[in-house]
Amino acid sequence: MSKLSEEDFLVLRRPLESRRQFPGSISGALLIGIFCQVVLLYLEYYISRYSIYPFAHDIFQLHLWFSIVLGVLSVIYAIPVIYKKFQRIQYLISIVVSQNIFALSPLILALIMIGAEIPLSSQNISLLIYLTYICLFIGLIVFVVTFVRFIILLQNGAYRIGSKKDQHRRKFETKSYVPYVIVGSTAFVFMLQFVMKNFELLSFDVVFFTTLLIIIFFVMLFVLPEQLVILYCKYRFDSFNFGPNGRHLYPVKDEHTNITSNKRINRL
Repeated sequence: MSKLSEEDFLVLRRPLESRRQFPGSISGALLIGIFCQVVLLYLEYYISRYSIYPFAHDIFQLHLWFSIVLGVLSVIYAIPVIYKKFQRIQYLISIVVSQNIFALSPLILALIMIGAEIPLSSQNISLLIYLTYICLFIGLIVFVVTFVRFIILLQNGAYRIGSKKDQHRRKFETKSYVPYVIVGSTAFVFMLQFVMKNFELLSFDVVFFTTLLIIIFFVMLFVLPEQLVILYCKYRFDSFNFGPNGRHLYPVKDEHTNITSNKRINRL
């Protein structure tokens, strides 16, 4: 990506321009995320007590402490004096928090929920471990394929601003989502069939809900590459960062005026 110029990324600036991702909005989302994570952790704790999933309690303990650390960081970087000075770190934390709430928690909940609905046996435990490997493998494939696709789109100029190019990008990207919708639907059907076939004692409601949670995990990995590329842009370009007041974006400039140190930002 270092070979690409600033104009190759400018469409990714739109969430910042619309103020959906300006530091004040992110700080509010971080605080709300704490309460959302508390609810999910409570569900994990409650269900893990009845689950046969291997080391379910230990997994909950690790996730609890990880979430506590994220919660403390969320509070710190929700303070205006801090997030205005460390916008990029705040954005990094927001990525980790969103992935923790909408990717890691749903996956853990789905797996321990299945373990809570089936009897204890060596075969069922083996199936749970096998299901875990399948989810992680598919998740890795989704992330890698999506990231490669994102790089190709960037190289093809799909994220450049400009009336004709921008319109072309919208048409091209809308069409390019079709195969991924097909793949996602196929993954959903596959996971649904796998769970129903191997865990026959589960009710359809549990099967559907746990499969939906796993698909949410995949969807978040589909979103992760764009989050990481925007983070990269915030470190590389002035125009993806807000001024000292945290409300106004720096103007778009050429690649020779990109951020080289924090000193330049402070002078501005």
